[in-house]
Amino acid sequence: MPLAQLIDAEQLSARLLQPNLHIIDCRFALEDPAYGRRSYEQAHIPGAVFLDLEQDLSGPVVPGQAGRHPLPQPAALTARLRAAGLTDDSVVVLYDDGSGAFAARAWWLLAWLGKRTGVYLLDGGYRAWCDAGGSVTSSPAVTLPGDFEGTPDDNLLIDAQQLLTRLEQPDLTLLDARALPRFLGEQEPIDPVAGHIPGARCMPFAENLDATGRFLSPDQLRSRFDQQLAGRHADTLVAYCGSGVTACHNLFALCLAGYPLAKLYAGSWSEWITDPSRPVA
Repeated sequence: MPLAQLIDAEQLSARLLQPNLHIIDCRFALEDPAYGRRSYEQAHIPGAVFLDLEQDLSGPVVPGQAGRHPLPQPAALTARLRAAGLTDDSVVVLYDDGSGAFAARAWWLLAWLGKRTGVYLLDGGYRAWCDAGGSVTSSPAVTLPGDFEGTPDDNLLIDAQQLLTRLEQPDLTLLDARALPRFLGEQEPIDPVAGHIPGARCMPFAENLDATGRFLSPDQLRSRFDQQLAGRHADTLVAYCGSGVTACHNLFALCLAGYPLAKLYAGSWSEWITDPSRPVA
């Protein structure tokens, strides 16, 4: 079974009563951290449990030492997923109401903990669900605790020092998921230093989607990433972004295109710039 899988609104609607189905609402807004929970409380897909990017899907920020969205501690994340009802056999559907970047972060975290089958992103997210006439509710989900066993696979990660030593290697393919103006350092609305990691290639995650907000076809995605690899092996790929969130969107799209799951530099740009000795382009 492919690691990256999509489900559309009609398919999800037909499976809402599936007993082992768990839906996770990942809505979030960087400019308004309370937005996701507020939106969930107003209306959500029936049965969905809310997980917050900063409270559940990230660990505590350590100023000057880590990026803006550090990885959560595996035990804490596993406990939160159990509280959401997850078991090792659960079918999981993830959604947000934007590009899918926050849902993709949850997808990557599940893959990191070993949950690599039965996990779907709702293509087009909450908006597609509503546009398709899907039912919504303001009632919180009632779930029984699950027994999910998560074991982190740190082979999926590369840290700052490891990446620094690889920067001069010609086989490295380093993909930056941020938009081009931030990559070029022309705009930097979030982090205190502008620019990108030397040698990186700009691969804006939003371009994995079509005009309706749904993912491009696997063939279209493969063509897009093939241009960046330029003949290099897919094992050379490393993904990063501003804080390790939107890079997961590129990793999901890569898997949709048939590539293996590449490495994530989880600290990303916001961690990279905490050490002024690290080079900046």
